[in-house]
Amino acid sequence: MDQVTIPALDQDFIAAQNAPLAKALNEDYAALGRVLDRRGIAIDAITTAVGGFAVAAPTWAVGSGGTRFARFPMGGEPRNIFDKLDDCAVVHGLASATPTVSPHFPWDETEDMAAVKDYAAALGLGFDAVNSNTFQDHPGNALHPLSYKYGSLSHTDAAVRAQAVAHNIRCVELGEKLGSKALTVWIGDGANFPGQQHFGRAFDRYIQSTQAIYAGMPSDWSLFLEHKMFEPAFYATVIQDWGSSLLAAQATGDRCLCLVDLGHHAPNVNIEMIVSRLIHARKLAGFHFNDSKYGDDDLDAGAIEPYRLFLVFNELVEAAYRHTPGFKPSYMLDQSHNVTDPIESLMTSAVEVQRAYAQALLVDRAALDGFQDANDPMMASQTLKAAFTTDVQPILAMARSHKHAAINPLAAYRASGYRAAAAKVRPAKSGGSGGIV
Repeated sequence: MDQVTIPALDQDFIAAQNAPLAKALNEDYAALGRVLDRRGIAIDAITTAVGGFAVAAPTWAVGSGGTRFARFPMGGEPRNIFDKLDDCAVVHGLASATPTVSPHFPWDETEDMAAVKDYAAALGLGFDAVNSNTFQDHPGNALHPLSYKYGSLSHTDAAVRAQAVAHNIRCVELGEKLGSKALTVWIGDGANFPGQQHFGRAFDRYIQSTQAIYAGMPSDWSLFLEHKMFEPAFYATVIQDWGSSLLAAQATGDRCLCLVDLGHHAPNVNIEMIVSRLIHARKLAGFHFNDSKYGDDDLDAGAIEPYRLFLVFNELVEAAYRHTPGFKPSYMLDQSHNVTDPIESLMTSAVEVQRAYAQALLVDRAALDGFQDANDPMMASQTLKAAFTTDVQPILAMARSHKHAAINPLAAYRASGYRAAAAKVRPAKSGGSGGIV
């Protein structure tokens, strides 16, 4: 099968793109360095930290997404896991923030997973958490003969629950072949009508299923439970919030943790406080980064509420600053791109996540502690705002430059002609169908 040439992995191409931008970057970086120096902050230390920050790219996000109503395919969409890895390599090659990939099964399953691992390694990529799929049926798949229409891990039928558990354990087995160490479980189980489901018994069945999955995992693996407020169950969802997720994780085992997707909360929920609570309980698995205006919109990270993203990272940096025991969250982008080039959106999202991290590193922790203890809300708030309003773009660009990535990833990507080249090799997909993946 023909693969697309990847200019983003060509160091000569990237160097040529960076050359006319280097002088201005050095000037901007030096100017910002002087500003930070007056605050007692060493810019090079921040740049090094940002260069070491990584977030995983999901395989499903390199294709065109959609809504429940329609999906509008674009040229050059990936045909298989190998095409997806090519696209993920472009994202990482230019932005240098996504060295690992998070696959989804059975979508990304092949007969030779070792070949998948080798192909990724040749592209400079590794693998993050693997993801299971019991939120839809898989017609023609012999391992999924039963329907998940009325649930999976919490289904009233023990045979359906057993099938869902077996699928998750198979995902772990596939992940072992890729070098992964975590399984993320999100289910669409719930009810659309009052009285349709017994809340307590459904929750009990879910916990029994996660315990069975946990028992079938290697001792060095972690199980990430992902909650979501609604959709496809609009009246009640079995794991609808962080409280249900926490209760289930505590009942399942020490290596069972709670994953936070930024779009999976009720409007106006204080997500940064949820982060703090899960850190306190030592149950924070990590994040799926995206943004939202109305619900689970799966928009690009930082597109709507960049300050909220910063406040989330403020809690994360705070936990690291305090050397919180067991604090080692995993980070992944989880988005649906209906009107943009998925590669462009993933690159810009990775940059926005790094931006929030860099800004959080600029918070004067000692000053903030003092203002909090003195009950000075104005100065405490202004301490956070001083970090958030700092233009850290030179730090982000310099961190990429140090790693031989693109100073301007979006411009370099468009100059590469990758999308047009992919469209010539990969047959166009038909449109008109609904669904976000």
